[in-house]
Amino acid sequence: MSILALQNVSKSFGSLKVTDGVSFEVPEGQALGIIGPNGAGKSTLFNLITGNLFSDAGTIRFLGRDVTRVPAMTRCLNGIGRSFQIPQPFEKLTVFENLVVAAAFGQDAREAEVHGFCAEVLDETGLIGRANEPAGGLSLLERKRLELARAMATRPKLLLLDEIAGGLTDAECGALIATIGEIHGQGTTIIWIEHVLHALTAVVERLLVLDFGRVIGIGDPAEIMESREVKEIYLGIEV
Repeated sequence: MSILALQNVSKSFGSLKVTDGVSFEVPEGQALGIIGPNGAGKSTLFNLITGNLFSDAGTIRFLGRDVTRVPAMTRCLNGIGRSFQIPQPFEKLTVFENLVVAAAFGQDAREAEVHGFCAEVLDETGLIGRANEPAGGLSLLERKRLELARAMATRPKLLLLDEIAGGLTDAECGALIATIGEIHGQGTTIIWIEHVLHALTAVVERLLVLDFGRVIGIGDPAEIMESREVKEIYLGIEV
């Protein structure tokens, strides 16, 4: 069963077509990586999936239901969670309080009802030791972990990760990959935009390549990266 299906989804800003007839499906329980050069339309695609933007044409279905015109908050309540490329925590709140806010609003629940679950998420994402510290004092890796934890606090059926490994050292990236791998191993469906290719290939089963808003390839990561078109467009290698 496909948890998410896009059919001919397009979005333009003025005369610039940022997403051009995008179609793909994501089976439940799968991890899909998305790559492409800067300006390929990757973040816009995420905004269309989450409802932060509405498409000009095409259909988006989540869990079999048409959500093309459903608001972002409703999509979150229905099970679409995401992290953002630049972490923006509530810096004066503690790490735990940041999760409580995400969980309460993302699950339409009272704060007291989500405390236990938030503690579990903090433990799972490696932040339990920082639970009572202000989020503004976190390192970059910890901010990335908090961004992941806040997305997980909404209990997503589909988790969207936007360049969560960007800016990290190799060691930090490896630690984060392990955490994401564990989350995926527990059955969470993931769509992950990333420039750090070794991070993606350590987790995802399929890879999708965007260029100028078009899907130019989707399939097994090793086969996709050996594609002539991908090498020429994404890697800048003349074949």
